[in-house]
Amino acid sequence: MPALADASNRRISISNYQWSDPEIHIDLGEHVTWYWTGPDTLHSVTGTSANAKQWDSDPGTLPDHRVGDDFQLSFDHPGTYTFQCKLHSLVRGTVVVSGNPGDPSSEPDPVPKNNVDTKKPVLRDARIAPKFGPRGAPLQYSMSEASKLDVEYYRYEGKGRKKYAGYAVYKSHVGYNNARLGVRKPHFKPKAGRYMVELRATDQHNNTSKVQRLKFRVW
Repeated sequence: MPALADASNRRISISNYQWSDPEIHIDLGEHVTWYWTGPDTLHSVTGTSANAKQWDSDPGTLPDHRVGDDFQLSFDHPGTYTFQCKLHSLVRGTVVVSGNPGDPSSEPDPVPKNNVDTKKPVLRDARIAPKFGPRGAPLQYSMSEASKLDVEYYRYEGKGRKKYAGYAVYKSHVGYNNARLGVRKPHFKPKAGRYMVELRATDQHNNTSKVQRLKFRVW
């Protein structure tokens, strides 16, 4: 009978310009999954040894991954396989595959946690008065985290067409916020007519909320 497997599938994070385990041991038929957990993500998993040159996480291009991306390879022949990032030679490692038959379904490692916040801020309860005066109208809204609120103005013209009319940016904190919408600013000059605004919240990690749209009229 073949020897019992003494290794297992592995999950490896790529972070801070290194693999979480630079020397990986698995058995025949098992796999390795690499995860880009950030904050640095411009790394590839590219085979450098003769038995691994057919593998590349970014074939024909330079690496430009998002936090949370993953890349998996299965190994069906015993041997030592070496890998290196195309851009950063220090981001490298080795996969050592034994001659023992493995268990491709086993996943003992947890999925690595991301080192960068990828959760989108939540913008809710946005309300404005339907009619604006010379000093605009109050905007009330709630934020799930500290963010900047981007406001883009569109003015309705003939036959319901919209034309971009300017923008404003407001600093926002957790909880309920108040701002003055529709007032004259360097990048928005209100004129009488019907408007629509698009509201987006962006946090410090550049995660952006869903867009909310509100309509109003300037008299």
